[in-house]
Amino acid sequence: MSGAIATRPAGAPALDAVRLLVVGDVMLDRYWFGEVSRISPEAPVPIVRIEKREERLGGAANVARNAAALGAHTGLLGVVGADEAGGQVEQLLHSGGIHSYLKRDPAISTIIKLRVIGRQQQMLRIDFEDAPSDTILRDKLIQFNALLPDYDVVILSDYAKGSLVNVAAMIQSARAAGKIVMVDPKGDDFGRYAGASVLTPNKSELRRVVGSWSTEEQLTAKAQQMRRELALDALLLTRSEEGMTLYTDGEVLHMPTDAREVFDVSGAGDTVIATMAAMLGAGMSLGDAMRTANRAGGIVVGKLGTATVTREELFAG
Repeated sequence: MSGAIATRPAGAPALDAVRLLVVGDVMLDRYWFGEVSRISPEAPVPIVRIEKREERLGGAANVARNAAALGAHTGLLGVVGADEAGGQVEQLLHSGGIHSYLKRDPAISTIIKLRVIGRQQQMLRIDFEDAPSDTILRDKLIQFNALLPDYDVVILSDYAKGSLVNVAAMIQSARAAGKIVMVDPKGDDFGRYAGASVLTPNKSELRRVVGSWSTEEQLTAKAQQMRRELALDALLLTRSEEGMTLYTDGEVLHMPTDAREVFDVSGAGDTVIATMAAMLGAGMSLGDAMRTANRAGGIVVGKLGTATVTREELFAG
């Protein structure tokens, strides 16, 4: 498949024919739910008596989970520890129909985000994280290049946890192989994402790189300048309650938010990039893929935690 983005009109895309590879920082999201009835005598903090535990795929794994929920043939390349949490990630991938290419690094622990929920509110989040070792990262880059012929679309999901230090080489290889490459960026140097098909920063991420703006015209000028400098086909700016804006060569397309009720914004960006990538892989135009991704984001923020959207929900009615 060519890396050029097609112009098929919106409709019922053949998502089961899309082969999508997600690469990036893999995490395990753990949720501990409990009751809060008293304050600790040891310190002025609430005591949460845990009654239920849940585990979900997080980070790049949640992007893959979203793509698989839409029906795309999805693979995940990333690094986890040779530990119990890494095994749990593998098990969740298997149950979600996601092809795992995870590297098990005995030198690190799997990235875990543990959230303690009481009275329907997040009381505390505890993060466990280590950067992958150099040897594992070299092996991962070799495997990435070997997997490219089997996939049409690549999503690079960067959470700045160390799994995408070779992101520039990955973009170059994927584009040379004619693949659509979407990147969810992090940090203050977007230069390493040059040459990608689509970059999907949120407002704070873009502001950190290009500086602030006071008018829509200033924002457009800064976004278009970045798009040209990085040789991107498009830049998709996600803007929370303001919706999202797509910047392409000679066009700016804005969509207001499609959310009917905002319950939880966790993982909404993962849903947006997974949906847009799947739609582009199915042949949709950039504009139609953005509209569909906006709809998916509006649906998922009405759900608790890092949720997904199904093809049936997305195209209902």
